[in-house]
Amino acid sequence: MLASMAQALSLRLERTLELAGALTLSVLLATVTVSIALRYVAASGFTGAEEAASWLLVALVSIGLPLASTAKGLRIDLFEIRPASSDGREQRPSARSELIVDDRGTKPFSSENRFVPQDLRTIFSGAITLVACIVVISGSGKAALDLGGVSPSLGLSEGLRPAMLSAGGVLAIVAILLRHVADGRLVAFVSMLAIAVGLHSAVGAVPPLDLVSPSFMLCCLALLTIVAGTPLPHAFIAAGYVAVAFGAPMPEEAMAAATLSGLSRYLLTAIPFFLLAGALLTASGIASDLVSFAAALVGHRRAGLGQTVLLTGVLFSGASGSSIANAAFGSAAFMPQLTAHGTPPERAGALIAAVSVLDNIIPPSIAFLILAAAADLSTGKLLAGGFVAGLLMAATLAIAIHVNDATTARTARASAGESRRFGVRALPAFGLGIIVVAGIRAGVVSPTEAAALAAAYTLIAAFLKRTAVYGICAAFRQSARETAAILLLIGSAAPFAFLIAVDGVAAHLSSAASWLGSNPFLVVAVLNLLLLGVGLFLDIGAAILLFAPLTLPIAVSAGIDPIHFGVILVVNLMIGGLTPPVGILVQTVGNASGVPAVALFAASRPFLLALLSALALLSFSAALVACF
Repeated sequence: MLASMAQALSLRLERTLELAGALTLSVLLATVTVSIALRYVAASGFTGAEEAASWLLVALVSIGLPLASTAKGLRIDLFEIRPASSDGREQRPSARSELIVDDRGTKPFSSENRFVPQDLRTIFSGAITLVACIVVISGSGKAALDLGGVSPSLGLSEGLRPAMLSAGGVLAIVAILLRHVADGRLVAFVSMLAIAVGLHSAVGAVPPLDLVSPSFMLCCLALLTIVAGTPLPHAFIAAGYVAVAFGAPMPEEAMAAATLSGLSRYLLTAIPFFLLAGALLTASGIASDLVSFAAALVGHRRAGLGQTVLLTGVLFSGASGSSIANAAFGSAAFMPQLTAHGTPPERAGALIAAVSVLDNIIPPSIAFLILAAAADLSTGKLLAGGFVAGLLMAATLAIAIHVNDATTARTARASAGESRRFGVRALPAFGLGIIVVAGIRAGVVSPTEAAALAAAYTLIAAFLKRTAVYGICAAFRQSARETAAILLLIGSAAPFAFLIAVDGVAAHLSSAASWLGSNPFLVVAVLNLLLLGVGLFLDIGAAILLFAPLTLPIAVSAGIDPIHFGVILVVNLMIGGLTPPVGILVQTVGNASGVPAVALFAASRPFLLALLSALALLSFSAALVACF
C-alpha cells in the first residue's frame, strides 16, 4: 500500500515538474522573442529581458534538479554494460537474478534480499547524490540569506535565485525518497541519508587537512564518485564540497554562487532554444524531410545510412549552432532507423555523437563567440576558420563511416525528380539555417536571439504542418528536461573550474608548456595534449575561458597564427565531448536513447580517431605555416 502510494506521488511529482519546466521554457521563449520584436518593430526595447532570461534559466534548473537526481542520464556506469538483444533493446536480468535494474537507473536490493557488492556501490553513489543535494540546499539557503538588494531591472530580491535552487534541492531529496519507497528500499534510503548527513557534518566540523593539493584531491574525489555511478553534476558538487576539508577555499555559499553564475549566463539561453527547435523539427516531421533529402543525395552509397547521418549533421549545423541540440535531434531522428537496419545501438549512438561535434565548429558556433570574447580575436576570422575545419572533420568522419560501417544498409538511388521533391520539402529546415546564419553574420541579432527566432520559426512551422498539440507540448517538456540536466552540468562545473584556477593548476601547466621553446611543432603538440586532458573534465565554455588566455600567448610566441590556434583549441575541446568521463555529447545521446554511456564511449573509438586525425592535420598545417 505504501509503495503504491509512493509510486503514484512520484509520478505526479515528475509530471508536475515537467509541466512547470515546459511553462518556464514557454515564458523564456516569449520573453526573448517579444524583446526582439519590440526592438525592431516598435523601435523600443524590453527592459530587463536579459536579466529575466537568466532568472528563468535558474528556475528551469531548479525545476529540473529533482528530475536529474532520479534519472539515469548524466552518469557513467562502468559496471553495468548490458548487451543489446537482436531487436536493438537492452537485455535485462531475469526476475531471479541477483540485481534488478529498472528504467530509472535505480538499483534495488536483490530479489533474494542478499547484500552484494553492487549494493554497496549503489548506496555510496546515492549517498554522494544526497550530499550534493544537501550542499545545494545549505549553500543556496545561506546565499539567499546573505544576499541583499534587488535586481536592477526586475525589482526582485537577489536572494530569490539561490532560494529557488535550494527549493530544487529539497524537492530532489523528496523525489529520491519517493522512488526508494516505491521500490521497497526505504532502509537503503535511510542508510544513504545517514551517510550523507554524517559526511556533510564532518567536512564542516574538522579543520582543513594540509596533506596534498586541494585540486589534486578534488580531481581524485570527482573521479571516484563518477566511477561509482554518481550523476556528473552531483559528483562535481560533492567533490568540490569535500575538497574543502583539504584546504579548498570555497565554502558552501561560494559554491552556490559559482554554480548560479555558471548556469545563468545569457549566452546559455541559446541551448534550450536550439533544443526546442530540434525537438519541434522532429515532432513536425520537418526533420524527416531533411533526412529524406540527405538520403536522396548519399543514401545509395556505401554505408549510406551513416553517410546520411553525416550529411544531415553538416546541413543541420547551420540551423542549430549547438552540438548538444544536434545530439538530441540526431538521437530522435536517426537511432530508430539505424537500429532497424542492423546497426548496433551503441555504434549508432556513437556515430550521432561524433557528427554532433561539427555543430560547434561549422558556423554559427557559440564556442567561437566565447573564444573571441575571451581572447580578443576576430569573430569573423574564427568563424571562417571553423567552416574550413568543419569540412575537414566531416571528410575524416566520412572516411571512418565508409571503412567501419560498410555493412550497414543503403537506400535505393533516388531519381532527379525525387531529389528535387525532397529538396523542396526540406526547404523549411534550410530556412531555419538562413535565419540563424544570416542573423548572426549580419549582426542583426545575437546568438541567443537567433536561437529564439529559430525556436519561434519551428513552432510556427509545426502549427502550419498541423502538428498535434500533444506533440508540441511533448517537445516543450522534453526540451525543458534536457536543458535543465545540461545546464545543471555546466553550472556544477563552474565551482570545479574555479577551484582549479585558484589552486594555480592552469598556470602551472601553462608554465610547463612554455619551457618548450619556440619550436612550433613541439609547442602545438604539447598544447594539444594539454587541451585534450582538459577536455576530459571541463565544459568547453569553462575550458575556453580558463585556458585560452594562458595557452594562446605560448602558441603566438612560437610563431603560430592566433586564429589558427583558436580554431585548433575549439576543435580540440569539442573532441572532449566524446571522451570519458564527462563526454557531454555521449551523455546527451545516452540520455536520449537509453544506451549505456560506457558502451557509447567504446563504440566511439573509430570516429574519435577520425576527428583526432583532422586535429592533427590542422595542427601540422598551423605549425608548418609558422615556419615560413
